[in-house]
Amino acid sequence: MAARNLPHDHGQKFEQFLERVPRLEEFQTVADIFKQLGDGSRIRIFWLLCHCEECVINLSSMMDMSSPAVSHHLRQLKTSGLIVSRRDGKEVYYKAAQTQQAQLLHHMIEAMVEIACPAP
Repeated sequence: MAARNLPHDHGQKFEQFLERVPRLEEFQTVADIFKQLGDGSRIRIFWLLCHCEECVINLSSMMDMSSPAVSHHLRQLKTSGLIVSRRDGKEVYYKAAQTQQAQLLHHMIEAMVEIACPAP
């Protein structure tokens, strides 16, 4: 990396740190995963799928939402790689992906719920 002079010199060594900064594309991947947290229903569906494997109809009943609405959230979660699906006859079942990202997001959601909604 070429030597760089910052506009303000605070006496800190930053060259070695800048060499370790991930590329913008890597941060974009993180941002795309965090976008999934922008909707409470989607977070709830993901959380449920971390604990069970279910079809759209049952998820719709559990969430008290229409099947098209649940399908919309499932599509977004699947596109982001947080859930996977399998077909059994005419039925499609969904569950959380067995990836580090999905597991970390699951743990983060549970920790945030515990912090934000403490039991009385």
